Amino acid sequence: MGKISPVTAKYIVHANIEIEGVVDRPDVIGAIFGQTEGLLGADLELRELQKSGRIGRIEVNTETRTGKTKGTIIIPSSLDKAETSIVAAAIEIIQRIGPCNAKLEVFNIEDVRVSKRSMVVERAKELLKRMMENTMPDSQELADEVTASVRIMEVVEYGKDRLPAGPAINESDEVIVVEGRADVLNLLKHGFKNAIAINGTSVPETIVELCSKKVVTAFVDGDRGGNLIIKELTSVADIDFVTKAPDGKEVEELAKKEIHKALRSRISGEQAKLELSREPDRTSMELVRRQPFQQNQPRHPPFQRQIPRQFPQQQAPNLKKVQVSNEEKSTFRGMLEDLIGTRGAEILDSKLSVMGKVPISELQTALKGISNAHAVVFDGSIEREIVKAAEESNIKFLIGMDSKVRPSETRVNLLTVSEL
Repeated sequence: MGKISPVTAKYIVHANIEIEGVVDRPDVIGAIFGQTEGLLGADLELRELQKSGRIGRIEVNTETRTGKTKGTIIIPSSLDKAETSIVAAAIEIIQRIGPCNAKLEVFNIEDVRVSKRSMVVERAKELLKRMMENTMPDSQELADEVTASVRIMEVVEYGKDRLPAGPAINESDEVIVVEGRADVLNLLKHGFKNAIAINGTSVPETIVELCSKKVVTAFVDGDRGGNLIIKELTSVADIDFVTKAPDGKEVEELAKKEIHKALRSRISGEQAKLELSREPDRTSMELVRRQPFQQNQPRHPPFQRQIPRQFPQQQAPNLKKVQVSNEEKSTFRGMLEDLIGTRGAEILDSKLSVMGKVPISELQTALKGISNAHAVVFDGSIEREIVKAAEESNIKFLIGMDSKVRPSETRVNLLTVSEL
């Protein structure tokens, strides 16, 4: 008889056998060949399949107890899955072995390749683990691993509310209050070790106590949720300064430069509270966030600090216009070029220094709240509503991309790209 090589076997048929009597192993094998003979046709005859090596040696393991024999049958096969299934089903027709009744049932057809594949995967894992333990990782992997571990290790729990905070929260005189743990981690990554998280919209007692002892800056996300947290903080705690991330961004995703820029442009807590109380339905923090135009220009307080109690009285419409100097033209032209594509507006004082910066959508509202601005440069069209607001605030120059208002209709000097 041929013997199938374990290397070429694709499937192994496993079957259980129960015999009501005592029989030997040759009796079982003889019954398998004898009772399946001629059942499946010449192509699937077990004797011929075994001679050609497509069916391997049939192994029978039996055990006799109390006059009954039980055991297992194992049949290796290199046939395809359909033919192997047919052969497995055929041996279940055996009902007698020798003089005894028997019951044979196939409980599994094992795919040898699956077992080999699992063995390959497990061995590959072992080899990869060994290689990673013995091989030096690249520089980026080292940097990422060290940075991640240090960031997690340095975050501490502060106060009775166990709030996530930086390691310098106790010894630092100034503290940055942020919204969540991810914000603390990002600030820690960029060197700010004095941050602490609120962990929710309600202000914990730990934060209130901290505000009474240290100089606190609230640093929130650039969305409506950030405004709500500022309102909550300023109502229950003594917040010294307030700042926000840029529009649509969260503190946890800011780069180092953006963090420094936001902290430099912080405003007082009283001013933020005033803005929120004056205009509760507006994203008021957009108006209080100012940006210096150039580093060598003098710093000025945000124009919101100069809001008068009442709007100035509108001057006579026949007031003589102020003439624009060549120096002013040059400054206006440079600022306008820098604003192209930003949809922003810069408000200047009489020394042509930037007092504040707002989106065009907020420009009209911002102009109604100031009295000592000299000029406004913005990336947009000069419209009648903006001109009216500029007249009420006694602004001398409006500089835009183009104008929908004729110069003769207003006492404000209207300048466009073509005139500069």
